[in-house]
Amino acid sequence: MSIIPAHFQLPLQPAADLKAVIVNGRARFTILTPRLIRLEYNENGRFTDRASQVFWYRQQPVPEFEVKSENGRLTITTAFLQLTYIEGKPFSAQTLTITLKESGTVWHFGDADAGNLLGTARTLDQVSGATKLEPGLLSRRGWTVVDDSASLLFTEEGWLEPRPGGGLDLYFFGYGQDYRACLQEYGRVAGAVPLIPRWALGNWWSRYWAYTQDELTALMRDFQAHQVPLSVCIVDMDWHITDVKPVAPPKGVFPGWTGYTWNRDLFPDPDAFIAWLHEQGLKTALNLHPADGVQPHEAVYPEMARRLGIDPASRKPVDFDIADPDFTNAYFELLHHPEEARGIDFWWMDWQQERNSGLPGLDPLWWLNHLHFYDLARDGHKRPFIFSRWGGLGNHRYPIGFSGDTYVNWDSLAFQPYFTATAANVGYGWWSHDIGGHMFGMEDGELYARWVQFGLFSPILRLHSTKNAFQERRPWGYDREVFHVTRQAMRLRHAFIPYIYSMARLHHTEGLALVRPLYHDYPAAEPAYHNPQEYLFGTELIAAPFTTPAIPELGLARQEVWLPDGDWFDFFSGEYVKGGGKVVRYGRLQDIPVFARAGAIVPLGPELDWGGVGNPEELHIHLFAGADGRFSLYEDDGETNAYEFGIYALTEITQAWSGNAWWVAIEGAVGKTAFLPESRTVTLYLHGIQEPGRAQLSVDREVATAVTTYDAQSETYRINGIILPKGKTLHLALATDGETLLSRRDRINEKCCDMLRAFRLQTVTKSGIADYLPKVRANPDLLDEFTPNLKENQMRALLDIIVSET
Repeated sequence: MSIIPAHFQLPLQPAADLKAVIVNGRARFTILTPRLIRLEYNENGRFTDRASQVFWYRQQPVPEFEVKSENGRLTITTAFLQLTYIEGKPFSAQTLTITLKESGTVWHFGDADAGNLLGTARTLDQVSGATKLEPGLLSRRGWTVVDDSASLLFTEEGWLEPRPGGGLDLYFFGYGQDYRACLQEYGRVAGAVPLIPRWALGNWWSRYWAYTQDELTALMRDFQAHQVPLSVCIVDMDWHITDVKPVAPPKGVFPGWTGYTWNRDLFPDPDAFIAWLHEQGLKTALNLHPADGVQPHEAVYPEMARRLGIDPASRKPVDFDIADPDFTNAYFELLHHPEEARGIDFWWMDWQQERNSGLPGLDPLWWLNHLHFYDLARDGHKRPFIFSRWGGLGNHRYPIGFSGDTYVNWDSLAFQPYFTATAANVGYGWWSHDIGGHMFGMEDGELYARWVQFGLFSPILRLHSTKNAFQERRPWGYDREVFHVTRQAMRLRHAFIPYIYSMARLHHTEGLALVRPLYHDYPAAEPAYHNPQEYLFGTELIAAPFTTPAIPELGLARQEVWLPDGDWFDFFSGEYVKGGGKVVRYGRLQDIPVFARAGAIVPLGPELDWGGVGNPEELHIHLFAGADGRFSLYEDDGETNAYEFGIYALTEITQAWSGNAWWVAIEGAVGKTAFLPESRTVTLYLHGIQEPGRAQLSVDREVATAVTTYDAQSETYRINGIILPKGKTLHLALATDGETLLSRRDRINEKCCDMLRAFRLQTVTKSGIADYLPKVRANPDLLDEFTPNLKENQMRALLDIIVSET
């Protein structure tokens, strides 16, 4: 009898409270929440209370609902839904309906979900541009249905097996436009998104290349020398022997892709290499393609063969069979645990073969993701995650996603913001793309820089490409401008970790992904559904990185952005932008369109040459004028599961706005604070104001001193060098004797002149337009006088600034 390790036997709660269950002949209805109902029908009257691949926690607080049975009609009414079923009948459009009470929308069994907002896809392998996405949990029709009828069931021992008896097992989500509630409650019944390790939010290096140990060491030193910080160095498949001739024809893609024996010609001392990476503050992973099992040339083959009842002398390959517990136990214990003991931190599960396995209905990718995740957590201490492709619903529990081998072109880059944000519709918020693109196409410094900027404002920033000497992912491998821009983006990425890690906690506790479509927060606004190039980046920001090349006549890239109602600020320039409509942004290579809402609070760490992934000794807190705001800065040890037991700290940062006065408070951290610095140096950046007439700063009610500066160009008041001991509270009060602290300087003239400098245009024409600007602003038609010298794109760009921002 196979033994299932204890770490695969999870404490699930699959059986709903009997008070939430209504059995009616061959039908059963379970009221999981007021807006989520399980619908089952089985001709034999057999229903299952075991956990499926997707739904693990049906034991939820019983919501209030009413049940009536009159004249052969069953009616179940919750606060939001009304279900009607013709008793004794199979489910059909005539026998089963659910009405959304708020909108009056009626779902009939079998209705097509034409308004589905989609979810994600298994992979972007071989994709140039866009690809088809699977259905998601959100729909503009207000409802979605998940058919769980074919998914496998967990045994008490933690393994999977087919369902007995067939039948229907559906989950009706009736949330209207309350998308955030839908995803939050999905997480309650399907499991929360785990908190990923803090260091995973730094920059990753990965490349399909046969590096030697010395070459990869030298490359990491080059990153240090060029002051480009990294937190992860992945070793792709050439860590193991690849030049092999299998005894039996392989099941996978190419011979040699599967391997478990270090290539000592490339890595003569892997222990020393991994130890050196750790000394540099880098985590590491090895690439896996396990489809071809274990071939006789592998160093571990004799032991693996004997373990599975094969005579090693027969040289019969050990076939890959992840559905077999005996193979799986040997797979982990003999192939993976020794490498983890050597220092490997996680695994890149580069599975991309068939969907069939020894267990009918089991997709090996889904099961590999599940098993690898929980195996890495087997000691009860280490915080697990995997790096693999999307295996389907339920895989939100197994971050991080590897999106696969995209083509190197602008269309692929342009698709990734939409692809990444839309994945939040199935709770899958941790996609990692090949930043720069994987293969083919034409290498272009501008494209590379824009991809890295998107990486800065994406879940994971991982540089990667295929084995082609002419595909470059080192920031210094391009010209000086591209190097400067990409280095700055990668340094900023590490500085953003305090903000992003706090968002990672919200993803875990509230189902709120870091990167989300705008309609998650603005479901009633039609434009929120039609701007695929922009997305919410956490709770405070909207990002819309440039994803098209600069327009030749302009020397600038162009991006259209819709901003919701309210007041917004350009995060980098501090410029005030009125919401409620379309905004057009033009930018040079160093520019990234990112917007902070009024009242936003964005805590960053310092920009460092190396490192910067831990709880920082410096905080750079950006605050934006015009509204109240609150931010909870979350911190813990960054890499264990102690947070599940309350071992973490929260620092509340608040601001109160009153027109001519602004109050800011940073409360002392509460919770477990042993892993925090004894004191921090805090710099405050107060955006969108005039220079205040009065400023009072105190730490625990004692007057504190600091250096203050005011930058009129960015309309930012900066307070440097505040020393804030652990547990102490900082208060700041700003005031003016004038009517308001707000500063909304008219920037149209200077923006037009900056734009003219970038244009490919005769200088005489540039000068004439600049001199004419006051008249043109009053009458934009006067720009016609500068044609034909002024090209159509140039005319449009100037009008975008003059007309839309006036």
